[in-house]
Amino acid sequence: MVVAVLFTCAGQRVDIVSAFERAGATTIAADLDPLAPALYHADRKIMVPRVDDPGYVAAIRTAIEEHDVCLIVPLTDLDHIPLVRARDELDSLLLLPGEDVVRRVGDKYLTHVFFEGRGIPSPTSWLPDEVPDDAGYPLLVKVREGFGSRHIFRAHDRDELDFFLRYTSVDSFVQTCCAGEEFSIDVFCDLDARCLNSIPRTMIQSKGGESIKGMTIGDRDLIDFGAHVAQSLGLVGPGTIQCFREADGRHEVTDVNPRFGGAFPLPLAAGSRYPELALALAAGERPEPQLGDFRPGVVMTRFFSHLCLTSGDDGSLEPFAEELPEPIASEPGEA
Repeated sequence: MVVAVLFTCAGQRVDIVSAFERAGATTIAADLDPLAPALYHADRKIMVPRVDDPGYVAAIRTAIEEHDVCLIVPLTDLDHIPLVRARDELDSLLLLPGEDVVRRVGDKYLTHVFFEGRGIPSPTSWLPDEVPDDAGYPLLVKVREGFGSRHIFRAHDRDELDFFLRYTSVDSFVQTCCAGEEFSIDVFCDLDARCLNSIPRTMIQSKGGESIKGMTIGDRDLIDFGAHVAQSLGLVGPGTIQCFREADGRHEVTDVNPRFGGAFPLPLAAGSRYPELALALAAGERPEPQLGDFRPGVVMTRFFSHLCLTSGDDGSLEPFAEELPEPIASEPGEA
């Protein structure tokens, strides 16, 4: 059975759309921006309103009906809340956990409080008016709800902390700085929140909060830690867990995103087969966990690409002058 997959807020995520197509799906990309590159790498494209528009969910529902969509894969955090609230009326598998989980991981302070209550290490954090006088500096002022490493400030003393708390324009909290090595763990869970795989990677270089260079590592402690965090939260589908390994070997979670990460091509190249797992869930299957089943030592270095467009006969935009890019390497296991 060919599964039709709808990608919401498709944006620049050509890598994810193309990977699902290679896995055998019919791909439908939705976005507000007619120049979103992923629209032109999908089998079909649809334009939708802003996610805060009252007609957004209705537009998604219409797309599901018109294209016989079986699976919805949100590609950013922007529309998680309206989609999970409308889950029952979408008549398609939404690859997101419940609203309580989405809200919990969407607020980084609430995420910390949850981890603290579950005995999962997380950097010591406070609300702005609760920072003790004897707190050790430097401290981070961080946005509670946001992405892309925006609205983060490092304070080296109390005066700087007070300044940044006045300066920031968003609801924030304060967190201790981690001194250890940073890792990201790409996980994928089934509909019962069982972690099917957990793939750690190093953070060699990041820009704007997104990894552009990294390497998969077969570190059993990180593999098991990622699975434990994912299952404790109740994640469904993909998730990216960011953590630091401190000098005593303890892992402290700093962030969790319930979606495919920016470094999606790396776990894919390492053999994650996450698109195939998503399609299996949409087909009603129940894959067994394969924790640690991936190739360590795969290095990713990302770069910019492009797509040129011109107006078609009907005024719509179409790829121009060059063919759509093909993958430069076969999928793991292929000849």
